[in-house]
Amino acid sequence: MLPPTLTDLLEFHAPLSAVQREQGGAVTLLTPGVNVLALNATFLPADLRGVDIAAVLDWHEGQGVPPLVATVGPLVGLPGREVARVRVGQADPAPWAGEGVPGEGVVVEQVSRLHLRPWAEALTRAHGTPGWGEGLARQLAARLEGDRDFVPLSAYRDGEVVGALLWHSRAGGGAAHLWGAADAAVEAALLRAAGALAPTLIMSRQQHEPVVGSAGEVVHYSLLQL
Repeated sequence: MLPPTLTDLLEFHAPLSAVQREQGGAVTLLTPGVNVLALNATFLPADLRGVDIAAVLDWHEGQGVPPLVATVGPLVGLPGREVARVRVGQADPAPWAGEGVPGEGVVVEQVSRLHLRPWAEALTRAHGTPGWGEGLARQLAARLEGDRDFVPLSAYRDGEVVGALLWHSRAGGGAAHLWGAADAAVEAALLRAAGALAPTLIMSRQQHEPVVGSAGEVVHYSLLQL
């Protein structure tokens, strides 16, 4: 059984992926042409005894993709090289709720799947990988068609798209595990808009970013080296 934090990430990302595969308590998502880690990783349970790691490696090799795994906490019991960390937890709306907060001059609007190209370009640009926007837009446009549980938000400043966030409806709240902002003011505006869509917001942050809300848990992405 996967830890609740990984289950939460899967609930968000699985509908967006191209391939889903389960084996021995591990769940793999694969999305060619998209550089989002969670869309191209095997999510591992804390107890690895039921997971055939050799089969996981063989499958990744057969797909021509690196054996990327996601774990809550550092990878234990397997050799690997960590490539990223994200902290997943409940956001606190206080820092960006109300009037006069950072984010003034930034307008956030919901966009349709027909306008996902600039949305995806803003998101990938915010993460330093601008060349991946087209592939992400194409993948999400196909997956979001007719799906009202996902709401893409774009942040505009002076008519330019400077931030993007994908909000996902949950029972009693929402989640935002895919987002990016050009600067702190854009981030504040995006999170304020997302926080207004539901009473609670579960979100992912890069480990080096300041925590806004509950500390949550750290998810480690590692490349297996066997």
